[in-house]
Amino acid sequence: MYQLRINGDFAAAHFLKNYHGKCENLHGHNYKVRVYVSGKELDAGGMLIDFGILKSILKDVLAKLDHSNLNDHPFFKKGNPSAELIARYIYDQMAPEIPRVHLDRVEVFETENNVASYLPD
Repeated sequence: MYQLRINGDFAAAHFLKNYHGKCENLHGHNYKVRVYVSGKELDAGGMLIDFGILKSILKDVLAKLDHSNLNDHPFFKKGNPSAELIARYIYDQMAPEIPRVHLDRVEVFETENNVASYLPD
């Protein structure tokens, strides 16, 4: 089994409803994102998937979040833009774009010490 990891980042504001703490107020983060993919088969060039292709897909997804108020994004209208749901959003957007490999995990770092992951069932 082969596994790759790419990193990305974006800056955005959000607030958490029903939180009962300081994060109920509008605030921002410089989010870091890690995406892990895996597969058993390499292509003719000896690669699982080209890093450039994978990074381009992630960049396009993150561009929809960058420098925005995440609470205004349609995906988060039904729930808080928590790190957990941001990870799920990124997963849901990327998975259909990379059918030859398995998207294993998306990690979203709000800070260096606070990270949430989404892993499919």
